[in-house]
Amino acid sequence: MGDRKILVAIAPSPQTPLILAKAAQLAAGRSDSQLLVLYCLNWEDEGEAFVGLGTLVDVDVTGASLKNRRDRLHHRVEEAEGWLQEICRELPPEISKQWRCEVGDPGTQICQLAGEWQADLIIIGRRGLQGLTELLLGSVSNYVVHHAPCSVLVVHSEISRD
Repeated sequence: MGDRKILVAIAPSPQTPLILAKAAQLAAGRSDSQLLVLYCLNWEDEGEAFVGLGTLVDVDVTGASLKNRRDRLHHRVEEAEGWLQEICRELPPEISKQWRCEVGDPGTQICQLAGEWQADLIIIGRRGLQGLTELLLGSVSNYVVHHAPCSVLVVHSEISRD
């Protein structure tokens, strides 16, 4: 496979090692391969920290509580960055890698970053949602497959199939 720039979208889950192993396998043996390991904090989960940025939140928010919420979000980003650093340390040293943590809708962030970075391939896992659950909750992997500016490899596993 001729992919040189591989965006690896992960989240803390049992499937993460499988996704990273696939990325390392595709990058191995190519000195020009680069991995960008990405984790997105979903702003719907963090929405309360985005008062005034267009999200629907409780309008009775004081300046102090807004600061507390933003501090919590900052702390979550720092934790995620530490996790990403550790993940990158565990990848083979001969593979060129970097990491990023973004806050926002994961599907949108993945596709946007893939375009900006000019990725050749996105590797992403799949939670295994089906039917009405997938329709109601949506699927990041489904969104990425349909909106990505490059090829997408969706990693399936027995873990993701309930």
